[in-house]
Amino acid sequence: MMAMVGFLRRSPPLQVSFTLSSSSSKLQHFPFLHFCFFCTASSSSSKQHSFIVSHLVNSCGFSHQEALSTSKIVHFETPEKPDSVFAFFSGHGFSESQTSKIVRRQPQLLGFNPEKSLLPKLQFFYSKGASKSDVVRILVSTPAILKRSLENQIIPSFNFFKDFFQSEEMAIDAVKHFPRVLLFDLGTYVESNIKAMQEVEVPRSNIATLLRLQPRAFMVRPDKFKEILEEVKEMGFDPSKFKFVQAVHAMRAMSKSTWKRKIEVYKQWGWSENEIRLAFSKSPCCMMLSEDKIMATMDFFFNKMGKKSSLIAPRPLLLSLSLEKRMIPRYSVVQFLLSKGLIDKDFSLTAVFQSTENKFLQKFVNAYKEEAPQLLNLYQKKVGDSKNQDCLRE
Repeated sequence: MMAMVGFLRRSPPLQVSFTLSSSSSKLQHFPFLHFCFFCTASSSSSKQHSFIVSHLVNSCGFSHQEALSTSKIVHFETPEKPDSVFAFFSGHGFSESQTSKIVRRQPQLLGFNPEKSLLPKLQFFYSKGASKSDVVRILVSTPAILKRSLENQIIPSFNFFKDFFQSEEMAIDAVKHFPRVLLFDLGTYVESNIKAMQEVEVPRSNIATLLRLQPRAFMVRPDKFKEILEEVKEMGFDPSKFKFVQAVHAMRAMSKSTWKRKIEVYKQWGWSENEIRLAFSKSPCCMMLSEDKIMATMDFFFNKMGKKSSLIAPRPLLLSLSLEKRMIPRYSVVQFLLSKGLIDKDFSLTAVFQSTENKFLQKFVNAYKEEAPQLLNLYQKKVGDSKNQDCLRE
């Protein structure tokens, strides 16, 4: 060993100069060459990074900040791969903005081979009855699905629903209503919570309806879900009735603090605890309305129509009706009829607002053709105004 050390010490330095040049760690004997090596590498890396950022901003719809952060995890030297991903989505009915939204949320997709990694997942959904527009909505809503294994995650999750419903159509319905359901451990959440509902004797048909239309209601810890079931039972809901699952959904959909805030909103309009319980027992969805919606509708009944807010508690479905599309146009008809003395001031709120369009027209418009021939035009103008407002919002 000492002989070897002595040999190395006696060796002329230039004998090792070029054999070390292939490794940056060996350039330490030549500071100038070491500096040049890293300058060149750094310059090349900087140019590639700049190219990636530029392409993400100019071609993929990223903001500059999004592009900077994405460039740390996505690498490409030419635009072919990201462009092929955009071309793939375009060929399957996705708009440029929808594709941009997908890749901004899941930028790793820009490095995927579309034909190998993305196409099989789209084909799976098509094979189960989903239309192109369905698939677009599912994937724009939850692009993380595209990163999951088709065989190990997506297909087993879909089959869970198909087996429960005994229907692929109903299974795809559940996915459309809450695409993220494909990402969960369904055994831990859905299966456990279905069993909890069965234990309190909720009919299978009611469980199936809730699962198909609101699968998100089942995405909660089993212990928490059982607490909700008990609370709903204590409120007097009958598990054999569909209102029971509606109440479970309502309570599952919000935190206790949100629930308390909505209670306070109703109390602002003079409702007692008993009236709030009455309204919830008749229409659980009244607690799922936004606070702004509750305030606006109560204001309409109380200040615009001059009605006591207590009249609404036994008729809580009125709160969920659209002000612009239904209540305001129909009330304009009622106002006209009242001004002419053609109807009594104690008219039925449910007859005016909850009846179907045909029944409303027959009872409050067509029935007064002779006395008020302009009534139909008045009503249609109000309905048209609400549609124009919708267009402006869009």
